[in-house]
Amino acid sequence: MKRITLTLSLFCILTSTFVTAQSFDNASEYLDFVAEEQQAITKNMWKYTKAVAHSNSDRSIEGKRKNLLKTIDKAIAKIEKADGFDGDEYKNQVLKHMQLNKSLLNHDYAAIVDMKEVADQSYDAMEAYIVAQELADKKMEESQQEYETNFYAFAEKHEIQIIESENDLGRKMKISNEVFEHYNDMYLVYFKVYINEVYLWEAVESNDVGAIQQNSNALNAAAKEGLIALKEQSQYKNDDSIINATKKAFEFFIDETENKIPQLTDFLILNEDFEKIKNSLEQTPERERTKEQIDAYNKKVKDINKAVKNYNKVNTELNNDRQNTINQINNTNANFLANHIPND
Repeated sequence: MKRITLTLSLFCILTSTFVTAQSFDNASEYLDFVAEEQQAITKNMWKYTKAVAHSNSDRSIEGKRKNLLKTIDKAIAKIEKADGFDGDEYKNQVLKHMQLNKSLLNHDYAAIVDMKEVADQSYDAMEAYIVAQELADKKMEESQQEYETNFYAFAEKHEIQIIESENDLGRKMKISNEVFEHYNDMYLVYFKVYINEVYLWEAVESNDVGAIQQNSNALNAAAKEGLIALKEQSQYKNDDSIINATKKAFEFFIDETENKIPQLTDFLILNEDFEKIKNSLEQTPERERTKEQIDAYNKKVKDINKAVKNYNKVNTELNNDRQNTINQINNTNANFLANHIPND
C-alpha cells in the first residue's frame, strides 16, 4: 500500500510556470502530482491568510489575493492539460474545487474589499461587511470539505494510505476561523457603541449644540447597553483582553458623555449668548447704548474668558483620552490576532 503525506489546504490548488501534458502510470503517482502542486498553493494561501490577520496594509492584502489568483489560473491550466487517472472523475472534482475558490476570490472576496472601504460609516455597513466575510469563509470551508471527501475516496479506492501533516494549512485555517469568529463578535459589540461616538464628534466639530446633546445621549445609552452585552461574552482560550479593552472604552464613553461633553455644550451655549449680546451692542449706536447693555456685555466678556480656558482644557484632555482609548482597543485587537493566529 503506497503512503503519501497530505498537507490539507483550504485552497488545494495547483501551480506551475508553464503547461505541459502529463500522464500517470498509477493512482499514487497522480496523487503525488496533486500533492506537489498543492504545496505551492498552500504557501501562497497561508501568506494571504497571514496578511489578513497580521497586516494593516490593505494594499498588501489585496496584492496577495491577486497573486493567489494568478497561481490558481496557472494551476487550473496545468491540471486541465494533464491526463486524469482512472477516468476524469477525480480530475474534474479537483477542477471544480479550484474554480469555486477562484470564483470566491474574484467575486466574494473582491466585493468584501470594496465593502471594507465604507464599513466604518454605519453599524449596518459594518455588520454587512463582517457577515459577507463569514459567508465567503463558509462557502470556502464547504468546498474544502467536499474536496477532502473526494480526495480520501480516491485514495481509498486505489488503496493509498494518506499521512496527514501536523503543520497543515487546514489546521491553521481552522484556528484562524475560530479566532476571527471571536474577534468579529467582539468588534460588532464595540462598533455598535463606537459609531455613536463618531456621530457625536461630528456634531462637536460643527458646534451644533442640539446634535451634540442628542448624540451624547445616544452614546451614553449605547455604552451602558454595551456593558451589559459584554457580560454575555465568553473569553477565547482564557484570553479576555478584548473584553477588558472594550469595557474600558465603554466606561470612557460614559464618562465622556456625563462629565466632559456637558462642559463643552455649556461653553457653546454661553458663547452663543455672548455673540448675541455683542452683536446687539455693536448694532446700537454708541450714544444710544445703555448702562445695562454695557454691564451685560462686560460681564459676559469675563464669563467667556473664564469659560474659554476651561473649554480648551477639557477639550484637550478629552481629545487625548479619546485617542488613547481608541489606540488601546486597536492595539489590543491587533495583539489578539497576532497572538492567536499562527504566523509560521
